Amino acid sequence: MDDDRPEVLLTGLLFYDLVLTGLGRPPAPGEEIWTGGMGCGPGGIANLAVAASRFGLRTSLATVFGDDFYGAHCREVLAGQEGVDLALSRTADGWHTPVTVALALPGAGPAVNGVAPAADRALVTHGQEPPYSQDALMGDPPEARTALVHLEAEPRAWIAKAAANGTHVYADVGWDPTLQWSADLLDQLALCHAFLPNETEAMAYTRTDSAVAALGTLAELVPVAVVTRGAHGAIAVDQTTGEYAEVPALDVDVLDATGAGDVFGASFVAASLGGWPLAERLRFAVLAAGLSVRHHGGALAAPGWYGVRRWWHSLTDPALERAYGFLADRIPADVGPPVRHAPVTPPVLRP
Repeated sequence: MDDDRPEVLLTGLLFYDLVLTGLGRPPAPGEEIWTGGMGCGPGGIANLAVAASRFGLRTSLATVFGDDFYGAHCREVLAGQEGVDLALSRTADGWHTPVTVALALPGAGPAVNGVAPAADRALVTHGQEPPYSQDALMGDPPEARTALVHLEAEPRAWIAKAAANGTHVYADVGWDPTLQWSADLLDQLALCHAFLPNETEAMAYTRTDSAVAALGTLAELVPVAVVTRGAHGAIAVDQTTGEYAEVPALDVDVLDATGAGDVFGASFVAASLGGWPLAERLRFAVLAAGLSVRHHGGALAAPGWYGVRRWWHSLTDPALERAYGFLADRIPADVGPPVRHAPVTPPVLRP
């Protein structure tokens, strides 16, 4: 098989994100609130693409860019700055790139067992359905080592084609606005190598009352099952190796949780491609997601190897040094240039 094949194959909707942070609470109707933090950059499927590329993975993205400033800016960041392969992507004449304004908000409610409630966000988006579907963009997908997909109620034909090519499909799923949580969606796991929902989604789809019970059900449907638990970390089972792992979250100050789940997924794939033990894969993904929430936005908050190395060399906590000691042998000699985080104002595009 061609060694130059993509290591990560992606498709999905791209957004231009404008993120506001430092809000103590959301504004009431008719009220104006000033805030001290802001960042902008590509979002949506770009979160996965940038997170994967910053770990040195050959990343191929099939998406649609509008023929507007937002689309041009996102294309420049993804291809020119982050090295994402956009050969499968298209620019749609007369179509407007979706724009999302994200308000990063503090978690609501009291601390539970000493753990503060997770920070949350409110989103307002302007956009329309893209003129090209995922299946139209992908066609017959190229052979790839992995694909990161978002399962929806209506199965995508390209996912079955990718799985038939020998691509390992890593899937997540989103919130069901109908609150039906149809178990039929889980039928698609027959095509998947791994499934990485959060605990709310996992319990809803499996009709269970705990993350552990949900994990047990999912482990019967897919070789690698992961349930993310926000401030409580993550748990996972790998049926191919017989491993079980449970790891805590990092204790970090959350600036913006946008895209943290995407960073987790891309990091888990990166570690999986390296053949790491399950506990290391899970700790690594939790670490990368934890580092990402300290910065604005989703895509440009991804730490990459550069950010992981900075964190590792800054450690003074003996317990964390022991827990993450495996990084000493995992961090590559060349971690790439310093990562660029989401700017307050986008730079002028190159002519």
